[in-house]
Amino acid sequence: MRRAGPILILLIGVFALAIDFLPGLRLPDPSSADGTWRTVETKLGLDLSGGLRVEYQAVPVEGKQPGPGDMAIIKDIVERRVNTTGVSEPVVTTQGSDRVVVELPGVTDPEAVRKLVGTTGRLDFVPLGTTQMTTGQTLDPKTFPPLFSGDQVSSATVGTDQNGRPAVNFQLKDTGKQLFAEYTKNNIGKYFAISLDNSVISAPVINDSIPNGNVQITGGGIGGFTAKAATDLVTLLKFGSLPFPITALSSEQISATLGSQFLVQTVLAGLLGIALVITFMLVYYRLPGGVASFALIYYTLVMIAIFRLIPVTLTLAGIAGFVLSVGMAVDANILIFERTKEELRVGKSLPAAVEAGFNRAWNSILDSNVSSLITATILYAFGSSVIRGFALVLIIGVLVSMFSAIVVTRTILRWVVRQEWARKPALYGLRDDEFAALGATRPASRREARARV
Repeated sequence: MRRAGPILILLIGVFALAIDFLPGLRLPDPSSADGTWRTVETKLGLDLSGGLRVEYQAVPVEGKQPGPGDMAIIKDIVERRVNTTGVSEPVVTTQGSDRVVVELPGVTDPEAVRKLVGTTGRLDFVPLGTTQMTTGQTLDPKTFPPLFSGDQVSSATVGTDQNGRPAVNFQLKDTGKQLFAEYTKNNIGKYFAISLDNSVISAPVINDSIPNGNVQITGGGIGGFTAKAATDLVTLLKFGSLPFPITALSSEQISATLGSQFLVQTVLAGLLGIALVITFMLVYYRLPGGVASFALIYYTLVMIAIFRLIPVTLTLAGIAGFVLSVGMAVDANILIFERTKEELRVGKSLPAAVEAGFNRAWNSILDSNVSSLITATILYAFGSSVIRGFALVLIIGVLVSMFSAIVVTRTILRWVVRQEWARKPALYGLRDDEFAALGATRPASRREARARV
């Protein structure tokens, strides 16, 4: 690791600088099914840059009006569908007795929102018999009545088939499990469709009986499913069935809820906070503080690159998570430097004290960061979209801060302490009478050299 550390730091640093500062940089878009490229940019949330507001209405079915419980389910499903990755931070609210409002940051095209929300009608599992169908074909419910609906799906995940290609795995509830077990037992070699609002989204052939409700769908053809197609199908299986269909009523552009002036103030506050932290580290810890300050700047550049690469939509809550992770990165360095001072005072040489300082501080750093990761993971799993954004930024920040404190700071400090100019007590915040703790690392003065002769 000692040899690979400097190379790894350099490669990551160059990559981060390219992502942060190269104008017009374009990379493949993993969310695109047709292999398109997207421009790398920093995405800001509704509170900092505005976006698009679309209002939907739940449509009554067979004279039945949606109730408060139905609207809560619709709100939850729509929010999950437009925020599957947890990084776009939409605002989804219910209004009145039958309206759902979706606000998406950084979006100007209403059609883009419709693609995200999708056709959120009825999801059905339909026996086709010997009739083969392809994606997009329309089913006649009278000719092909559904066996059961999408409410019988308990979970769905992207997996791999026996050849290592993407596949879709899902689990059925008790009623769906029994119906599907009986049908697959008697109809091996026939077709079975998954449809959304009577439109086929997948029509696989039944290769074997499925008695336990654990179903795997593999893509047809030589290439099978693409990763994007498998993910989309999982999203439909998990969030596709609404108690009532919805229709778009209106869409409009909305401005930043906090105003453009607030964005400038937020960035200024963040930069001022980082500058004050760097000043403190330089004044109090001297040379190690300078190394930590470089690691903090390196950490900031890497974090911004990750935000632009994923991309993460930054709101005020997300920026707060980033600033909090900056403090945690500095906290790790403080633990290391204080431990190093203790080792110097008991008489260890400078290189040995640095190594011992890192080793002794590691347990405390690991415990505190793991605790933060556990808390942030719980917030991400159970929080709203804004809370999930904060938690995601905090998780990324904690992981990168551990890398910057343990790898970057340690690698640079190992090189620094081997230099003659770095062996002065004042550079480590030590008094002259504590200089003896540096042991053999202190160069002999001219007077001492003449006395030895």
